[in-house]
Amino acid sequence: MCLGVPGKVVEVGDDIHQLAWVDVCGVKRAINIGLVCEGDPHDLLGQWVLVHVGFAMSLLDEQEAQDTLAALQSMQAVGLDLDHESSRVGG
Repeated sequence: MCLGVPGKVVEVGDDIHQLAWVDVCGVKRAINIGLVCEGDPHDLLGQWVLVHVGFAMSLLDEQEAQDTLAALQSMQAVGLDLDHESSRVGG
């Protein structure tokens, strides 16, 4: 399963052909903004985008981004609990 992860645009280049940088849970990642940039890349600064395989796929509002991050974090927590339980059951 492939998921998109919300990231906040923190740096952009002078045009859409240069990579931008997003903050994803405190980690900066380089992304391509060509699919979401319709004008000046600087207009994207501070915007939330859905990132998938290094591309900004769509714009998100902050509430949707925060809700998605919370859901992903809870999925990870549940996954860790399930891994722990399966090791106890098998052992």
